[in-house]
Amino acid sequence: MNDGNGIPGTDEERRRFLAYVLAGGTAVSLAACAQDTVDHDEVTDEGLHNPLLWAVAWKQTAAEFAALCHQAYNIARLRIDVILDRRKSGDKPLAVITDMDNTIIQATSYWGYLINEGQDFFDDAAWDKWLPKNLITAVPGSQAFLDHCQVNDVEVFYVSNRDQGDRTYEYALTQLKYLNFPYADEDHLTVNRKTSDKMAIKETVSVSHELVLMLGDNLNDYKRDYYVTDIDERYALMERDRDEYGDQFILLPNPTDGHWVRAIFGESEPSPTDANRRLLKDAATRSSWDGQ
Repeated sequence: MNDGNGIPGTDEERRRFLAYVLAGGTAVSLAACAQDTVDHDEVTDEGLHNPLLWAVAWKQTAAEFAALCHQAYNIARLRIDVILDRRKSGDKPLAVITDMDNTIIQATSYWGYLINEGQDFFDDAAWDKWLPKNLITAVPGSQAFLDHCQVNDVEVFYVSNRDQGDRTYEYALTQLKYLNFPYADEDHLTVNRKTSDKMAIKETVSVSHELVLMLGDNLNDYKRDYYVTDIDERYALMERDRDEYGDQFILLPNPTDGHWVRAIFGESEPSPTDANRRLLKDAATRSSWDGQ
């Protein structure tokens, strides 16, 4: 039922209509306001309602994002210097293990592409197509830190979880060389195509070296313990290890992807469905004001 002008007539329909207009809707989709849900494909908004916008805009433009990255690498450098000052003859060589994507390599142009394509969830096919193009930059502070490691004979071991087929390793190594990172060679790069578990390389490096630091944008880069599908459990594990951050593990900010996503959806790369969008909304409103 409507008032003859396309505006819903019942109180409930009018409530939905008002909520829709306040959220940025237009008269083009008035008929959808009488439905319980608006078909995602029928509402054309130039991506203006994409939930990725805030997170990606922050990564693309915020000085605060870059400052947090510099802060992380400043702490990492201080940690290296402390270890160097107490070195003794005969000690094991020093080493650092670092993740690649969103830790030392910026992937913001990929997320910008998804937004322009109207996508609001990670897309494997787009990622596999984008990655070999080397449309990348170094994360702020990463180059200076890695160079500092090289100058002081602290070996850097790179570990990445990727799978772009038979050329996966080649693509990863090319990116390290493209950004002129030190230790960009086969002796210092590990690519996991079938697992996100980095503990094997941690154990291997620890045998031959004194492992000073691990770096990543994901707590799972540090310990496999965090590979869980419960938000509260993951948070409790973080609190357990809180004294280790800045000392044994350096965390880089990443609001777009990671295993924090798995704790919400049960998988790290959820499908772009309305059911998953509702889960995202539920996660974002776990604590919210009722307006009263």
